[in-house]
Amino acid sequence: MIMRTLGTTGLQVSSLGLGCMGISQGFGPSPDRPAMVDFLREAVAHGVTLFDTAEVYGPFVNEEIVGEALEPLRDQVALATKFGFAFDDAGRQTGISSRPEDIRAAVEGSLRRLRTEAIDLLYQHRVDPDVPIEDVAGTVKELIDAGKVHHFGLSEAGPTTIRRAHAVQPVTALQSEYSLFWREPEESVLPTLEELGIGLVPFSPLGRGLLTGKLTRDSTFGEGDIRATMPRFAPEALAANLDLVDLVTATADRKGVTPGQVALAWLLAQQPWIVPIPGTRRIERLDENLGAADLDLSKEEAAELTAASDSVAVVGDRYPEAMQAMIDRT
Repeated sequence: MIMRTLGTTGLQVSSLGLGCMGISQGFGPSPDRPAMVDFLREAVAHGVTLFDTAEVYGPFVNEEIVGEALEPLRDQVALATKFGFAFDDAGRQTGISSRPEDIRAAVEGSLRRLRTEAIDLLYQHRVDPDVPIEDVAGTVKELIDAGKVHHFGLSEAGPTTIRRAHAVQPVTALQSEYSLFWREPEESVLPTLEELGIGLVPFSPLGRGLLTGKLTRDSTFGEGDIRATMPRFAPEALAANLDLVDLVTATADRKGVTPGQVALAWLLAQQPWIVPIPGTRRIERLDENLGAADLDLSKEEAAELTAASDSVAVVGDRYPEAMQAMIDRT
């Protein structure tokens, strides 16, 4: 697997990581835990070194599975997790919080569940409007100085927030949705990341399955599948959004590859400091995704895909209204 470097602080990872949320939630019933432990270990054998989880996934159970799976392989992988949500005494999510005391408590819990002495990349999951970002960055800096965290990241943060945080503690990576299906980061944050030397880790780089070519205009989403709640996947929106997939599929057919591989290769071609984290829980799909690292798109092909994306207006918001409100654009 070809390696890439996130940020000027030099976190080296596989050019494609693995988004782990789906191994415990989000896309319908999950396989049993032993199967997912085996899958994660197999992913390491296939070349993945960056594994992305969060305390809120579950909550908590996702980190436990990742920790169990990767403990014997800890020296071969980089573990990324996230803080920033609040929970009640029963462990149910109740909102967001990045108060310093909550960050410290979250890190102690993540370290325990991940079975590690240090988190390689710690993200603020969502910007907390009630806590100055300087306080957040300062707290993470203290955790880095204490050896409990190696690198600081932000998720869904806007350019002003990124700059303010970076001035206190260098930011290694920003996590944000980015794909042929969602290109807002090109206007909102990519110039800032390039200027400051910060890597980008796109989540949902396949548009939550849209860009794989597996969905049709008749697709429906069952219980436990988060897409059932997302405006983009409502029937009329899905029918319109699949116009882009038809254009990506045409390129894939010409090259003898899959639409998902084309979509990931397009992302990798944008900048050498971009590391997508497509999620899957099937080894054959993992291998398909990893094949995108070996797919060379010419400048003309990449430009053609960009033009195809420009030609299709995405219908529907990314999230339901309450989740949409958590995105920082400042």
